[in-house]
Amino acid sequence: MGEVAFSNGISNGSVNNGVNGQSHSLNGYRKSCWYEEEIEEDLRWCFALNSILHTGASQYQDIALLDTKPFGKALVIDGKLQSAETDEFIYHECLVHPALLHHPNPKNVFIMGGGEGSTARELLRHKTIDKVLMCDIDEEVVNFCKSYLVVNKEAFCDLRLEVIINDARSELEAREENYDVIVGDLADPIDGGPCYKLYTKSFYEFTVKPKLKQGGIFVTQAGPAGIFSHKEVFSCIYNTLRQVFKYVVPYSAHIPSYADIWGWVMASDSPIDLSAEELDLRMKQRILGENRYLDGKTFSSSSTLSKTVRNSLDNETHVYTEEAARFIHGHGKHA
Repeated sequence: MGEVAFSNGISNGSVNNGVNGQSHSLNGYRKSCWYEEEIEEDLRWCFALNSILHTGASQYQDIALLDTKPFGKALVIDGKLQSAETDEFIYHECLVHPALLHHPNPKNVFIMGGGEGSTARELLRHKTIDKVLMCDIDEEVVNFCKSYLVVNKEAFCDLRLEVIINDARSELEAREENYDVIVGDLADPIDGGPCYKLYTKSFYEFTVKPKLKQGGIFVTQAGPAGIFSHKEVFSCIYNTLRQVFKYVVPYSAHIPSYADIWGWVMASDSPIDLSAEELDLRMKQRILGENRYLDGKTFSSSSTLSKTVRNSLDNETHVYTEEAARFIHGHGKHA
């Protein structure tokens, strides 16, 4: 439910859905153009813009690229900020590197979603990788990001990356090969969005797990994981994966542009238990360049959740199904 308001308090009604006109200034005056996102019914997150770079709409989602003052270029889909230039490295390093480092020798990886290209970029930094298949349902988003997010231009040109436009479930089920790591870089599960069915127990059990090689690891972004927000979807995604995999590790990190702690969950039938020192050693041996955020100690800290969140995860009983889905606040294009 993102909105853009201008200095006179009048909203821009020409920008598509996720960035549209309902915002009002309390005193009728604003110093500049602002982006406003409704995080909860009574809570909004607002920051100043330099400009609106591009807006568009696909069959599935509304898309906007904003040049924000605090966070640089920001990709907004269905009114939810997906990625911001200044801090996207936190999200993508946390999503990619723990799973690949815990795997003894990852060669091929399947990305569900990831149309932005940043997940592929981080995966391709690993020297062991021979092939990355990125499957995103929305060709408009992929082409949009290729055109406007120059930071990922090199990744999109890497011969080890294959981009497929398809539903991730259909693509996984149709392919004969299995994967060392499967990464869920999907949009948040929102009512009316295209992705919530890819967070279900049946999907994990009958599609994802059979496509992992022995010792394979699945990792997914799992929504807000803060003190007040973790019960939206984070706790039930964790509990759902516990019904399918033997070893499940939740972890989280603060992402400034999201205005919250964010969560990820790793799952495997092989132990996920490297020490901080072992992770640091594998980083030096395997990854090209330096991580900006993640090292062994950081991951140890990220996977040590607060008492409140740990208790919630331990006591969570909800299993995510299509009939009993949970959503974060907001509405997709088809809600």
